[in-house]
Amino acid sequence: MSSLSGPPEPALDVPAFRAALLAWFDAHARPLPWRAGSEGRRDPYRVWVSEILLQQTQVARGLTYYDRFLTAFPTVQALAAAPEAAVLKAWEGCGYYARARNLHRAAKLVAAQGFPDSYAGWLALPGVGPYTAAAISSLTRNEARAVNDGNVRRVLARVHAETTPTDRWVQARADDLLDPARPGAWNEAVMDLGATVCTPRRPNCARCPVSAHCRAFRQGDPTRYPAPKVRAAVREIHAVALLIGDAHAAVLERREGTLLGGLMGLPMEELAPGETPAAALTRLGARLNAVTGAELGVVTHGMTHRRLHVHVHTGTADLPRTAVSSAALSRLDAKAVALYAERQTSLFPPA
Repeated sequence: MSSLSGPPEPALDVPAFRAALLAWFDAHARPLPWRAGSEGRRDPYRVWVSEILLQQTQVARGLTYYDRFLTAFPTVQALAAAPEAAVLKAWEGCGYYARARNLHRAAKLVAAQGFPDSYAGWLALPGVGPYTAAAISSLTRNEARAVNDGNVRRVLARVHAETTPTDRWVQARADDLLDPARPGAWNEAVMDLGATVCTPRRPNCARCPVSAHCRAFRQGDPTRYPAPKVRAAVREIHAVALLIGDAHAAVLERREGTLLGGLMGLPMEELAPGETPAAALTRLGARLNAVTGAELGVVTHGMTHRRLHVHVHTGTADLPRTAVSSAALSRLDAKAVALYAERQTSLFPPA
C-alpha cells in the first residue's frame, strides 16, 4: 500500500491511459534494430537475442554487443552449430555468462524443432523466464501477455502511488492495463516510457504522456515511488592469480560455476578464511608446479552480491599457453591480463 493518505483518488481511466501512451509511443518509439518488421510480427531470433542480452545490460551499451553477436551468429542455425567457446567469446563483456550458455542450449532445440509459437513454448526453453516469454510472444505473435520488468514496475508504482509493489502486484496491474488489440506495442511503450521519461532519479514529468493519470505526479514527488529495494549484502572475496606468459599468450584455465563457467581465465585460488595472500600464492604455485614472481597489482571486480579482489602475480611454468585474444575471458581476467601491459608500459615508456 502507498505510504501517503488523503481523499480517495479517482479510478484510473484505462481506455484514456492506453490511448495516450500508445499515441506517444507511435510518435517517439526508439528505433531499435530488433524492432524491424511489422508490429506483433518481429523476427523471433532477433527479439530473443535482444531480450536475453538486455536482461542485465542497458540498451545504450547493449546495442554494440547485440550487433557483434548478430554478426557472429546471424541465424539461430548458425548459433546452434557454433562451439560453446565461440558463443562465449562473442558474449564477452556482457557478463552473466549463464545467459549465453542457456541461449546456446536453447538454440539447438529451436534449430531442430522450430521457433515456439506461444508463451508456453518459449517458457519451456532453457534460460527463458516469464518476463522473456511474455516479451517474445507478444512482440512476435501479438499474444496478449503483459511484461513485468524494472521499467514496468517503476511506471506502474508511480501511476498508482504504490510504495512497495510486489511482483504479483505489478503483474496484476500490468495485466489489467495491457491493450489486447496491440499487446506487443503496449509492452514496448511501457518499457520505453520507463527507460526514457519515467526514469528512476529524474523523471521528466513535463514530457510524460500519462502524467494526468499519475497519482505520484499529482502528489508532487514521483521519486518516492517505488521505495528502494533492500539489497543483499555484498560478499568480499580475496584471491590470488598467476599470469604465466604475457598479455598476448598465457596459461589459462577453464572456469567452473554458474557465473563464469565455461570461460577461460588465469589460474586462481580463493583465500581460505584467515589465509594470507602469500600462503594462497604458495598453494597456487604448488598446484601448477610453477615458480611465482612479483605482484603486478590488484584488480577489483563487482559481480552479483560479490566483490572480488585479486592479487595478480607473474609466474613461470612449463605449461601450454593460449592466445589471449582468441579466448573468452571474463572482465575480471581481462583486467588482470591488462596489468601486464600496464607494467611493461611503465618500465619501457614509448620513446
